[in-house]
Amino acid sequence: MIGSLDRYIAGEVIKGALIALLVLLTLLTFFSFADELSDMGKGAYGMKQIFAYLLLTLPRNFYELQAPAALVGSLVTLGALANNRELVAMQAAGVSRIRIISAVLLGGVVLLVLSILVGELIAPPSERAAQNLKSIAQTDQVTSRSKYGFWVRDRNVFINIRSIYERQTLGKINIYDVGESRDLLKATHAKEAVHTGLQWRLKNISTTYFQDNKTVTEHQDDTDWSSVLAPDLLNAFVIRPENLSVVELLHYMEYLKENGQASQIVEQAFWGRIMNPLVTLIMLMVAVPFVMTVRREVGTGQRIVAGVVIGLGFHLFDKMFGHLGLVYEMNPLFSVAFPGFLALSIVTWILWRMKIR
Repeated sequence: MIGSLDRYIAGEVIKGALIALLVLLTLLTFFSFADELSDMGKGAYGMKQIFAYLLLTLPRNFYELQAPAALVGSLVTLGALANNRELVAMQAAGVSRIRIISAVLLGGVVLLVLSILVGELIAPPSERAAQNLKSIAQTDQVTSRSKYGFWVRDRNVFINIRSIYERQTLGKINIYDVGESRDLLKATHAKEAVHTGLQWRLKNISTTYFQDNKTVTEHQDDTDWSSVLAPDLLNAFVIRPENLSVVELLHYMEYLKENGQASQIVEQAFWGRIMNPLVTLIMLMVAVPFVMTVRREVGTGQRIVAGVVIGLGFHLFDKMFGHLGLVYEMNPLFSVAFPGFLALSIVTWILWRMKIR
């Protein structure tokens, strides 16, 4: 049964983590704003679009920063309890260290649920909307997405793209030229389009002209296509594993496997989604022995610095090991879980050495 003391400790941990998260989000948003200013003026990308883009990217940043924020917040919160002799008073009253750790983890469970809700329900669609907004504003072209592919409007030309292999390679392109009176003048179908760096090159083209109640069809092996369709615009439609939810990643993996395509990056992103909320709990456990073994005179600033260093070090190691997993084709679950398992093993060993009871 959860007592008032457990709720008090858990509440303090949650409050500290959320405050740390707010500070980290503010700093990251400020740096992102400064970075986005360099793109201001490209197409219709102005100050209004920059603020909208930053607002839409907040859920993803919230999700990614929660683990280090939990570490920093718990270090500061538990450190304050230690400095105020509250932890000593609790233990003198017969409260075991295991109960204190359990109360800390109780707060972590609440943060974990919050992380899952934001990471699965809000962040993926919000991030895709942010990329879509930025790409459309910078290229000043009207785009949409449907079950029939991607649609782009360039004045009186409507372009339908069924497949995007890379930003420079498109598959199954349909181009419709419409007159001022909205009548169809020309319909072009190309099997593939490749961007050469200067313009698009269409391959296996079939063009149908609609003139005077009759149609004329021409075929070409390849030809240049001087469309203003910018490769950067396709950023809005290229599937990025990090912008998908767990369910979407699972379906995407099945699709890639059924079509005989490499799925390791997607699998790694899938297991990363599973592991990321659990990392929040691990970071909270890291804070516990650090606070209980450091002198009470250690200031808040020192604890914040320690939390940032530990959190940043873990983040860098996690990313580095993930990239190594892709390079050396390790098992996706192993490459994602090993850093967290290593951190958990170390903190468990420390707690065992402290004879927590």
